[in-house]
Amino acid sequence: MRRRDGMANRMPVDQEVAVLGDLSREELAERWTKTYGHAPPKGARRDFLLRAAAWHLQANRLCGLSPDTRRMLRAATAQVKKQFAATRPGTSAAEPDVITSPVATSRRQLSPGTRLVREWNGRSHTVDVLEEGFAFEGRLHKSLTAIARQITGAHWSGPRFFGL
Repeated sequence: MRRRDGMANRMPVDQEVAVLGDLSREELAERWTKTYGHAPPKGARRDFLLRAAAWHLQANRLCGLSPDTRRMLRAATAQVKKQFAATRPGTSAAEPDVITSPVATSRRQLSPGTRLVREWNGRSHTVDVLEEGFAFEGRLHKSLTAIARQITGAHWSGPRFFGL
């Protein structure tokens, strides 16, 4: 199997990512410069550079972003370009464009019987979707956000916490 850059894969992605963890900050900054064509942001910490290197490695090996994500990014870019063109000095726009969401997002409806599983702090948490709400630890909850708060002790978006 060959990567996009033409080099043969020598080890699985997870092992390559683990190897990145052994690199110094300077080595990671050098990788950033090779990858992005410029120095990393001033003051960028090692952890940030490590995550960027790992993301780039995985994106190359696993073919990058999903088609839906690429479509959303193209739509967002087009909207921003359109907005800038309408508000640039010297252009004649009778009325500025109304800024709207680049992609209409519809909240996924969960069917009764669906089971959500989330691991948090080494413990697995299971939520069952019912017609009247969500069952968690023997209690009925009206929202996933309430369950996420109970699990974490902090405010979370319930759908985001459970990866929806």
